[in-house]
Amino acid sequence: MFRFANPEYLNLLYLLPVLVGLFWYLGRNRKKLLQNFADKELHKALFPTDSNIKRWTKFALILLALTCLVFAAANPQVGTKMQEVKQTGIDVFILLDVSNSMMAEDIKPNRLEKAKYQISNLINKLRGDRIGLIIFAGQAYIQIPLTTDYSAANLFLSAVDVNSVPTQGTAIASAINLATASFDTLSTQKVIIAITDGEDHEGDVQKAVDNAKEREIKVYAIGLGSQAGVPIPVYNNRSQLVGFKKDRDGNTVLTKLDEEVLKRIAIDGNGKYFRGTNYEDHLDKIYTELSELEQTEFGVKKVTDYEDRFYYFLIPALILLILEFFVSERKSPLYARINKKLGLEQ
Repeated sequence: MFRFANPEYLNLLYLLPVLVGLFWYLGRNRKKLLQNFADKELHKALFPTDSNIKRWTKFALILLALTCLVFAAANPQVGTKMQEVKQTGIDVFILLDVSNSMMAEDIKPNRLEKAKYQISNLINKLRGDRIGLIIFAGQAYIQIPLTTDYSAANLFLSAVDVNSVPTQGTAIASAINLATASFDTLSTQKVIIAITDGEDHEGDVQKAVDNAKEREIKVYAIGLGSQAGVPIPVYNNRSQLVGFKKDRDGNTVLTKLDEEVLKRIAIDGNGKYFRGTNYEDHLDKIYTELSELEQTEFGVKKVTDYEDRFYYFLIPALILLILEFFVSERKSPLYARINKKLGLEQ
């Protein structure tokens, strides 16, 4: 395993192109001042030891040394020991609806983005619990398997959108079945949280919930959307509203929350149902309730011993700086011939 202990220092690399531009700008101004001071033909007599190549060589050495120092400050580390670490917690699979109806804006900014925001908040609060994410529309897919790597979970969550699943629909039953089958055999408390508008659900939802219940898996549901029905906006590539989704007959499609289905899922799954709003984070409420459950000890493989490798960059940086110190800006016969061939004589 490889990582940087202080990755924030890598942002200093953005300054290197600025230094190159500044050095070039100052060199150009210097050349203009020399041309104003004397004719170009007199430069050779007035500045016989001046060398552009050596000046750029010294600057390149300093630039490389600074690059190495930045990497050294970031402190690259190599993981050398993998062992099983005991943790306590619960296992949670979140089922996220990514069908087109989740783009409706009755929940701001829209149903899907609101759900992703709440899931991200939950991930940032987790301490030892394992979380997984299943996305579904017409089919269900595992986006994130059960993990305690919360940074990776947030990364994969950010990539989720309505194009993540190729077929449209609301396959809640398939998502519940996939989550039930994806829990491992560890005797942890297991929970499924479905976040959807519940509209146009497909498959035998009751059978899927009963199967989860038999395995002592609690099923919660969060319903997003309006019961009155709202249109689904359509945006172009520049995020400009160009209209609303229409059916084959040209009528505007209205999407509305199907609460009855979600309430039944939660009741039959020994969980609870929550109606999503713009102002409350019901996912956080569910997790607060789940934190009161008895937590189970389980083992996960983790890298526990990292060794610093900053000296791989610090030593070359010091060598480059020493080398730069001994390189003078005075022209040598070799550099004089190179300058002449490249037309860099001043």
